[in-house]
Amino acid sequence: MQTNFTLAQLADPAIEEANRILRKCVHCGFCTATCPTYVLLGDELDGPRGRIYQMREMMQSGGPAPASVVKHVDRCLSCLSCMTTCPSGVNYMHLVDHARVHIERTYRRPLAERMLRRMLALVLPYPAIFRLALRGAVVGRPFAALLPGRLKAMAAMAPKRVQGPSPVDRPQIHPAQGPRRGRVALMAGCAQRVLAPGINEATIRLLTRHGVEVVVAKGAGCCGALVHHMGQEAAAHAQAGRNVRAWVREFDEDGLDAVIINTSGCGTTVKDYGFLLGGDAALAGDAARVSAITRDITEYMAELGLEPAADNPVLRVAYHSACSMQHGQKITEAPKQLLQQAGYRVLEAAEAHLCCGSAGTYNLLQPEIATKLRDRKVANLEAMGPEVIATGNVGCMTQIATGTGIPVVHTVELLDWATGGPAPAILAQAGPGATQPLAAD
Repeated sequence: MQTNFTLAQLADPAIEEANRILRKCVHCGFCTATCPTYVLLGDELDGPRGRIYQMREMMQSGGPAPASVVKHVDRCLSCLSCMTTCPSGVNYMHLVDHARVHIERTYRRPLAERMLRRMLALVLPYPAIFRLALRGAVVGRPFAALLPGRLKAMAAMAPKRVQGPSPVDRPQIHPAQGPRRGRVALMAGCAQRVLAPGINEATIRLLTRHGVEVVVAKGAGCCGALVHHMGQEAAAHAQAGRNVRAWVREFDEDGLDAVIINTSGCGTTVKDYGFLLGGDAALAGDAARVSAITRDITEYMAELGLEPAADNPVLRVAYHSACSMQHGQKITEAPKQLLQQAGYRVLEAAEAHLCCGSAGTYNLLQPEIATKLRDRKVANLEAMGPEVIATGNVGCMTQIATGTGIPVVHTVELLDWATGGPAPAILAQAGPGATQPLAAD
């Protein structure tokens, strides 16, 4: 793609990087076929190629972002399916992230939109505040039908019951069982430990059972992805920087084999810390070190080796690969292979490359498109007749669960169960039969 940035513009490292990315695009259009919004809406402006043209014009002009461009960039899920498809290696992720920073700096959104985004940024990354907000949402749930579109979508996503903090999420060391085979730092996260605290508990049990010491580092928190994808660069860098400093302290004091992530959306961001903080002279080197040792829990367990118990539950499991897992981190086989090694029967749905509509805060900011994508995803998953749906991202779990009665669990919860841990809570609640091994079909 031809670009016409001025020399003054190219002096900005962000523009220089955007220029390199843009010039790789050859207009082939392969990306449109795998873009969820293009497949759904059929509008060239809502496909990667169309958005790339719009972002180029916006950046070259250097002026305030036009409302028309904001509309179509906002509709992008950042699912990164286009990057999997692209034969030219266009780094759409970094390009759209830069475009969102430009939009945040130059475009004044309507008041209601500004207030919603500010609320999300002030609530979701902070577990105590988020837990309090969810308890308020539970009280207001009966009145959700009376709320306007986006608030209605938020109320619908609220769980029926909000659990208290899990003791495993406090800064501490969880010792390995038996001879120590490794030492890792677990990112306890933010929204996940409020929505589904059992995920971290299952992760720690699985790792320690396999001889791995698990550190929850003091000072680590939200990965920064939420505000990053809203273009709030300073906040994203601050949150990422806190994590880097916390994990490097552990690395330097007692050593770390890996930083373990069990929310794939966070994993994509943490693995990109080296780029995200590359312009920060004080943090760039440490950020690159952290990115280099970051592993999804399924990546790490595949390397370590799973040790299933003798009497495993045999369930038909529909595996949903989160976009951040298959497109962002290029992890496609490890989760399925681990589930199969654990004794589960793994099923893969049609259109597995398409997003479920969660995409961080997308289902809250773009509820109409998100709901259509969810319904399409659920229909494909249900068509296989699974007994449980598994995925590696809490956002996908929450999104899919609002559209189906089939239990939705985290992959690590099934692996924990199959290696001697308790049944996932949602399956245990379904009754005794749900937690017993099933006869072979």
